[in-house]
Amino acid sequence: MALTSPRREPLADQVIAQLRSQITSGEWPVGSRIPTEAELVERLGVARNTVREAVRALAHNGLLDIRQGSGTYVLATSELAGVMHRRFADADKAEITELRQALEASAARLAASRHTAQDLRLLETALRRREDAWRSGDVEAFVLNDAAFHQAVTAAAHNEVLSALYADLGEVMREELRSVVGPVLDESRYISHDGILDAIRAGDGDTAAAEAASALQSCR
Repeated sequence: MALTSPRREPLADQVIAQLRSQITSGEWPVGSRIPTEAELVERLGVARNTVREAVRALAHNGLLDIRQGSGTYVLATSELAGVMHRRFADADKAEITELRQALEASAARLAASRHTAQDLRLLETALRRREDAWRSGDVEAFVLNDAAFHQAVTAAAHNEVLSALYADLGEVMREELRSVVGPVLDESRYISHDGILDAIRAGDGDTAAAEAASALQSCR
């Protein structure tokens, strides 16, 4: 999705809308660094102060994270996701894990009976990327790709409310996973998700739910 030059007042609101669209559409995925302030000024054709105001507004709403000396990164895909992140930033990590167990086991059970051929292809791709990220040794890449796999499982459940809730809790879930994984990927702590996909593919809801819950129990 190309950025276009705003045409009418107020410019800041238009820039906010365009930047939000880049985030919600997936053009700028969670964890990615957005273009620099200078690049946005050039692409949008507006003053630096207007871009700065828009970025700060989205950071205040929880969508962006401004990191001094590093850049600005996408933190969440919606204002509600940002609110969720702030609301549960200090929550007990064990309780977040229990929440993940409940949501991911339910999603896996539903996905086993509702998945489509396209869902399976997306799950296979997501699982492969998760494994590639682990082998790379990049902790953040693994966290993002593990989360993407579970989001794909949730999407395969074809329950819009469940999928939206899981997405809005996305950064909360990723923070919990970062705390579990730690600063270095330890091979002895790797937890395969092959069983989850195999059970979904076989249409075995009970096993899919058990595999999803077991994976998180192992993390704890």
